[in-house]
Amino acid sequence: MPRTRPASPPEFRREAIELLRARRSPRELSEGVGVSEQTLRNWRRQDQIDRHERDDGVTSDERAELARLRRENQRLRQERDLLKRAAAFLRNESGTR
Repeated sequence: MPRTRPASPPEFRREAIELLRARRSPRELSEGVGVSEQTLRNWRRQDQIDRHERDDGVTSDERAELARLRRENQRLRQERDLLKRAAAFLRNESGTR
């Protein structure tokens, strides 16, 4: 089972990405900063997508908007379901009188 760690601070990620841009390899950098090579590759890939150097993924802004929209949809579904139950309750109450 893989070991998980808390998310790295954005400043730390930015510095690591800058070092990768300066032609340091993920292998040598991972030993120095204590982050796996694959994590560094993932960060570099996401940075390239955000800078529109790659077009094979979702930018961080798009990802944040998707998360916000998903939360909003969840809240709206809950509100809709609550209103449906309230309407059904009121129909039953008015029918028994």
